[in-house]
Amino acid sequence: MNKELEHQFVKNLEKHQNIAHKICRIYTHDQESHNDLFQEITIQLWKAYPKFRGDAKFSTWMYRVALNTAITLYRKKKRSIKTQDYDSVHFKIKAEPYDDEIEKHLKLMYDAIRELNDIDKALVFLYLEDKNYSEISETLGISEVNARVRMNRIKTKLKNIINP
Repeated sequence: MNKELEHQFVKNLEKHQNIAHKICRIYTHDQESHNDLFQEITIQLWKAYPKFRGDAKFSTWMYRVALNTAITLYRKKKRSIKTQDYDSVHFKIKAEPYDDEIEKHLKLMYDAIRELNDIDKALVFLYLEDKNYSEISETLGISEVNARVRMNRIKTKLKNIINP
């Protein structure tokens, strides 16, 4: 990969890294798993970046790669993830520390979201990121109508989990 492409990748990743952190927060239960998943998402984004054509916004593409990485890794029964040594990657990304205090008041919601299946988690995540149903359906590869129906069912399910 040429230096300009590498520079663009690092710049985009630094700008949008909170997307990955939020996905990690939904799919993991502790800081170590969060860090491992964040690292794996970063590596998968790096590997896939040469194929990024710019047809969609970087953030939309990043959602898709990050969600697919999280879903793939956490669907496996085995929780050990084969990762690449982060220091061996020749570029460095300035990572902002993830402050768990900021979202502490959302703990109840995150706990409820964790009880959903993987696709529903992804749908809720995109919905909470203020993505419209068109973007959600494009990212998840489902129809817009299916996304709307599923979201309504998920809202009811979350209400029942939070207030039984």
